Amino acid sequence: GWVVLHCPALRGPAALRPRHLRPLLLADHLAQLLRTQRVGVRLVPALAEEGSRELLRQLRVEWPSGCGGSDLPGTVSALKEALGRSPRAAGCEQGPGRAALPEDVICKVHLKSFVEQQGLVGYDPNLDVLLVTEGKLRSLAELQQAVLECAVTLCCALLQAAGQGSHCSIVHVVSCEEEFQQQQLDLLWRILDPGAHTALQKHLVCGPVKVTNPSSPIGADQYFQLRKRQMYEASVMKYGELAQDEAWTEVIDTLTAAAIRFEMLSTAHRSQITLDLEDSSISTKGTKSGAFVMYNCARLATLFDTYQRAVEQGTYPPLPPASELNFSCLREEGEWLLLFNYLLPFPEVLQQAAQLPAPTKGIRITANTETVCKFLIQLSMDFSSYYNRVHILGEPFPHLFDQMFARLRLLGAVRDVFHSALATLHLPPLSQI
Repeated sequence: GWVVLHCPALRGPAALRPRHLRPLLLADHLAQLLRTQRVGVRLVPALAEEGSRELLRQLRVEWPSGCGGSDLPGTVSALKEALGRSPRAAGCEQGPGRAALPEDVICKVHLKSFVEQQGLVGYDPNLDVLLVTEGKLRSLAELQQAVLECAVTLCCALLQAAGQGSHCSIVHVVSCEEEFQQQQLDLLWRILDPGAHTALQKHLVCGPVKVTNPSSPIGADQYFQLRKRQMYEASVMKYGELAQDEAWTEVIDTLTAAAIRFEMLSTAHRSQITLDLEDSSISTKGTKSGAFVMYNCARLATLFDTYQRAVEQGTYPPLPPASELNFSCLREEGEWLLLFNYLLPFPEVLQQAAQLPAPTKGIRITANTETVCKFLIQLSMDFSSYYNRVHILGEPFPHLFDQMFARLRLLGAVRDVFHSALATLHLPPLSQI
């Protein structure tokens, strides 16, 4: 089937804040996870703000830009007509009721009576009357168009695979601060378009993002620049003048994006996140940071680059095919740990992270979106322990080649897992650090 991932944070103020980044990065990651399971994904809304677009580019977020579909005004008009016909709308026509409404309000809609009549559960009991504006209808129109485009794609797919049913579901990825407003839009859409697709709406709610030690309310761009400066200072401290070279600009940018993504995504989405802006340890040091994961990915790249150069110089022979290797040479506990804890379960890890279960009661769903980050952190810890203990590229003696080749083939598979997992986070593997 298809999933429409809707991130209302992009409809908010032009200046994004850290709390807006959490649902945005989660939606971006979830989209990639769903694609690994061959699920079609549509991202809504289209990004219009130029400033937000640049920040998202720095964070490696791939989000569609533009102003919506070509028929958006027509869809808005159709929704206005449905609003005028709805028995739950009031004040649409000129009269005493209309005079009491603000100028930018089209009419008001009674949500509470609709919830009670339909027997819907999981909605905020304080939902009552919604003042409908042009902006709210435009939001629904974008969602409507995304669903229609999915339906067209699904129809073509069904013609090719006759008899296999499919569907398009809508997941609103929202912060806890936006949940109430999104429930209002959810109900408005159900009222104006009582089709089967509007009944498939689910709400994936993110917990709060608490920022400690802020001198003033901090924007998402300031947060990015702060982490980038901390990453640069830590790199200079560790690598000296090397880290000031122009070639390191891209490395620092990637490490910053990784640090922020792991800060936002390695905690279960429903739990609170605390960002300590004065403490750089979460973004530059320690075994649970994005920088630590990227560092170990780069160590693998360096290992294979060193081996390849040695092959070209005639020090080692080329790596034989896996079918010719003697894997019984792998006797280290760490080698079997890498195989059984990471290489073999990895496809299941991706599948689990991409699961979107139907809500058991109400409209909220939970997802395992922290799975990949936690997997990468644990893999990095165990790989680092093994790599620090075992000398992979030994002396160039033929009687040692069997073990070296088996280890290289094993670590080549570990490298592939790193790359595949990082791809779901839109993070490129680093070749140096």
